[in-house]
Amino acid sequence: MPSHPPERPLYDALQWDRQCLRWADEYGYEEAWIGEHFTAPWEPVPAPDLLIAQAALETERIKLAPGAHLLPYHHPVELAHRVAQLDHMLQGRMILGIGAGGLPSDWEMFGIDGANNVNRFMAAEALEIMVRLWEATEPFEFKGKYWNVKFDPSVQFDVLQPWLKPFQKPHPPIGVAGGLSSPSLTLEMAGESGFYPMTFAVASHVVKDGWASVERGAERAGRQADRSQWRVVRDVFVAETDEEARRWSVESHMGRMQNQYFLKLLTSFGARHVLKHDPDVADDDVTPDYLARTTWLVGSPETVAERLAEQYEDFGGFGTVLLSGYDYSEDPEPWRRSMELMATEVMPRLAHLEVPEPVSV
Repeated sequence: MPSHPPERPLYDALQWDRQCLRWADEYGYEEAWIGEHFTAPWEPVPAPDLLIAQAALETERIKLAPGAHLLPYHHPVELAHRVAQLDHMLQGRMILGIGAGGLPSDWEMFGIDGANNVNRFMAAEALEIMVRLWEATEPFEFKGKYWNVKFDPSVQFDVLQPWLKPFQKPHPPIGVAGGLSSPSLTLEMAGESGFYPMTFAVASHVVKDGWASVERGAERAGRQADRSQWRVVRDVFVAETDEEARRWSVESHMGRMQNQYFLKLLTSFGARHVLKHDPDVADDDVTPDYLARTTWLVGSPETVAERLAEQYEDFGGFGTVLLSGYDYSEDPEPWRRSMELMATEVMPRLAHLEVPEPVSV
């Protein structure tokens, strides 16, 4: 996300995030995504590109991504230029994550009617403008419902003209975050446009519903839905033993974040069902301990590898597993070791898994 307890000073929280990114780069992780939120004290990063710009100087191989820029809250011309500049700074190590924004408190602050999906309509229009700006070589004028843009690449006043294009051509790879609602309009957009779909850390049936949305969007556009592009977020803690992993997850910062933030938020939204493996489970029974038994990947390397393989088969295959980020800065060694064990002990056990080939529509 990444998540941090609200009492953590922002400076300290960002230093922890930078340390985790350095570890990820050292241990061979392929990509890292930094969320963007404005009214969530537990997810206190409103400018992920600033953190990425710092991390670009401290890492060598890992790809970095805003995960995701919330398009309704940015003018698309401004954001297109920021993304293009960051792509040059990263020299090809950038992925662009986009989203529509799902927090009602953000909608209220920005004056957007998210309850009627206006945020999603704005995201689609903003993305169309951004892609056209990156790809255009000829003048165009865009008159939309939310933004008007005029692009003229000719020289004005002898010295002025729009000139900045991304480092990657025609633009960085694009990922779309979504999947809490079914059907997911944002994941349908991912399938329709051929972007990377990203599914949140939720129960199996919700994850699979998210992929069904990707397939619907792909079919509508006559595309192939490619599972190798699918990013699936999971909550992971790996330790030497199952007991140790449970203690450091359920009884530590992962459990606290769930109890004090995420479970409360889902309850307010009437959406606690997205974490249930069985709809008959009572809301009050959805606790960190329940999640560790049903959804999280918690345990020894052997246990986590076995459970991840089971989820992989249950979902039908996917290309990338993304780990939710938690703040263990008060006692960093267990989290550092978890990241290391995931890379060196868990993933090698899963090297035999094969992502299904894209299916023609």
